Amino acid sequence: MNRSGGPRERAIEDGLDSLGDAELIALVLGTGRHGESVGVLAAALLDESGGVEGLSRAGIGELAARRGLGPAKAARLAGAVEIGRRVAMAAARRADARFPSSAAVDGWARPRIASLDHEELWALVLDGHQGLRAARLVARGGLHGLHVGARDPLRLALRDGGSAFVLVHNHPSGDPAASEEDVRFTEQVARAADVVGLPLLDHVIVARGGYASMLDVGLIPTSPTHAPAKIA
Repeated sequence: MNRSGGPRERAIEDGLDSLGDAELIALVLGTGRHGESVGVLAAALLDESGGVEGLSRAGIGELAARRGLGPAKAARLAGAVEIGRRVAMAAARRADARFPSSAAVDGWARPRIASLDHEELWALVLDGHQGLRAARLVARGGLHGLHVGARDPLRLALRDGGSAFVLVHNHPSGDPAASEEDVRFTEQVARAADVVGLPLLDHVIVARGGYASMLDVGLIPTSPTHAPAKIA
């Protein structure tokens, strides 16, 4: 049976999972503009943004400047994206989350931070079985990087009583390759962690184009006394 009506009616009758990306955007926006339906506006917005991933990276100011939006609709749309992101982050904090490999870290981080237009550094604090004790935001930066000290992630890992920890951050450029600053910062954190006996197991960089593990390429320094166990 064919059903008519807009995205709101279809969502009520068939469920949200029956809606396409443009219909979901239309549902959030609510109304279109003079001479243009909300469906057409939503489709155009997705096309201009390069799909939902591109749209998720746009801030309120950028969205408000788009044709047919304005501050109110931009705030609603950005708010919907942020709700989804927070739900994903909360799900990642489940007690049964485990990180036996750099691929597992990528699986946790890429859907949550790879599409951001700014850098975020997180510390995944682990127990003795590589289970997640806590996921802590260490620092949030701008378009051109982070300003953070080596003690910052270590302080959080110690506070949460971890047996080890992993660093993970994103590259908004889309290229996960480690920069010289990334390598230098990792070495500083690893040395400080070694002193207090709380191993840094890995530093994973995620981006839209993939991920890079400093452990996998041999950039995590180890010491004879506190050599971190490889999360193979």
